[in-house]
Amino acid sequence: MSQSTAAYVGLDVHKDSIDIALAEAAREVEVRHLATVAGGIEPVTKALRRLVSAGHRLHIVYEAGPCGFVLQRHLHALGWHCDVVAPSSIPRPCPQAAGAST
Repeated sequence: MSQSTAAYVGLDVHKDSIDIALAEAAREVEVRHLATVAGGIEPVTKALRRLVSAGHRLHIVYEAGPCGFVLQRHLHALGWHCDVVAPSSIPRPCPQAAGAST
């Protein structure tokens, strides 16, 4: 039996669609856009099941918003770890640093 590998999944959740991004466990691997699926629980569940069947242990995160915690509760019920992050806790680059030269 093969070992599972960690996969970090970011969801950009909207009413009509959900964008799915994936980063493998290795830090030097860049984040890639995996798919855009229809909004709702079933389309995203189907896409995530494909990752699980490919041998990934999922660590899922999405930004808190008007869509609430329904998706998080559903994913948790399936046994998948899912964090919902407050927008104010997401690091942003400092505007002064972006234009500064050294």
